[in-house]
Amino acid sequence: MNGNRKDQRLVTSSPTPLKPRNFYLPRLDPVFYRGDAAIHWSLTVFDRKTGWLNESFHHRFRELMLHVAIREGVFCPAYCLMPDHMHLLWIGLRRNTDQRNGMSFLRTHLKPLLSPFRFQPQAHDHVLSEEERKRDAFAKICFYILANPVRAKLITESGRWPFCGAMIPGYPKSHPLDEGFWPLFWKLYYQSRQPDAGERKLPPKIS
Repeated sequence: MNGNRKDQRLVTSSPTPLKPRNFYLPRLDPVFYRGDAAIHWSLTVFDRKTGWLNESFHHRFRELMLHVAIREGVFCPAYCLMPDHMHLLWIGLRRNTDQRNGMSFLRTHLKPLLSPFRFQPQAHDHVLSEEERKRDAFAKICFYILANPVRAKLITESGRWPFCGAMIPGYPKSHPLDEGFWPLFWKLYYQSRQPDAGERKLPPKIS
């Protein structure tokens, strides 16, 4: 996998364009969120309110993400907190991993930290396909998440947004833009992933 900074900066268009949805977002069958599923989650603050994002919120967010990682058995190779929304990508490690439970836990415990602001009723999710799970495609989605501040003109392509990173238990300083992150990530993923994590019988997706 190519992880040089030049390639990282080039990912400024969405690899998986998001389709418009109704206010209450439809969900796939629950099995799509379990086991070794890889899911890009987006949480938007109601009315796109700003003023809540700071270093203290980021610190508490990381603390809660660590709890989710351990409770539900997920790694987060990339997340990005924006002034009015946030993105994160989780990939499951255990057969009993359920990312819906993880998202419910995260939203519940972020709620008092976000107050008086609040999230929209549901998080948006995109379950990665088999093609999107391949290493290069997977990294491209992560870099797309991390490039949000560049597209919003909050930083330049050479800058680093202070409210982004990764969450891998035991590796608090790991960052997806650091040299050597991706070989380490895949090594730890395959070491931590339980052999039966992918034993899911998936029904057909409904568009």
